[in-house]
Amino acid sequence: MTTDATREVRPLRFGVVAPISTDLPSWRDQLRGLADSGYSTILMPDVPQWQPAPGPALAVAATVTDLRVGTWVYASPVRPAWITAWEAHSLSVLTEGRFEMGIGTGRPGLNAQLRELGLPTTPLSERPDQVRDVVAALRDLDGLDGHTPVVIAAGSAQSEALAAELADTVTFVMPQTETRATTTQRVQGFDNRRDLELALHVPVVGDSVAPFMAGPGTDPAEVRAADSLAFLPDDPAAAAEEIHRRRAELGFTYFVVGTEGARALASVVAELAGR
Repeated sequence: MTTDATREVRPLRFGVVAPISTDLPSWRDQLRGLADSGYSTILMPDVPQWQPAPGPALAVAATVTDLRVGTWVYASPVRPAWITAWEAHSLSVLTEGRFEMGIGTGRPGLNAQLRELGLPTTPLSERPDQVRDVVAALRDLDGLDGHTPVVIAAGSAQSEALAAELADTVTFVMPQTETRATTTQRVQGFDNRRDLELALHVPVVGDSVAPFMAGPGTDPAEVRAADSLAFLPDDPAAAAEEIHRRRAELGFTYFVVGTEGARALASVVAELAGR
């Protein structure tokens, strides 16, 4: 990790993965509540058949509040590169620059889903090239005067190298019971000479588990016992202390939680956002 003391410390920001899991009026009210609490970004997962597609959902979300919106994250093997880039660029235009494209190589078990959808199963070693193709097409569509921010979910050395080269923000894909020490080693070994924003995916807050962010059968007690960075306490004072620690020690300034965790951390976010 780059430790250039002359760099300005980024302010904290907070995003929420907020899929449409209720009726639409309740979901819109939920988004307004997140905006009032100081959250910066409404995020949508890319899981076919679980909920509406992320592009249309985010287009609607952008009309409900003036928050940023983004994908968390597009699964590149499911989507043709140019079509993905076109959708991302269109969202950037329609939201007047409030969209950020999160993209990765797909969650574990994706091959079974690809077969169900009649899509080719791309080898893991080739998936970072699919992400590269999407980003290249997006930059062509943005042109010289535009720049859609790109968040790359990096879970391999190849993906980390790609993020170091192309991303604006990187989030490190990690097992939910990975220890703090192991994650620290990974983050400190990341080539961040371009001073990318570091984002932390936090699916477990207190005893709540975000269903679109965590694997099946996730046990909050096990995540907590591992001293994993996939966990934050729901006690406001303890959560604030831990967020400050993760920024000071590792450089994380963007924290992404689920809707249940967002409610628990609302007072913390209201106090820390932008600082």
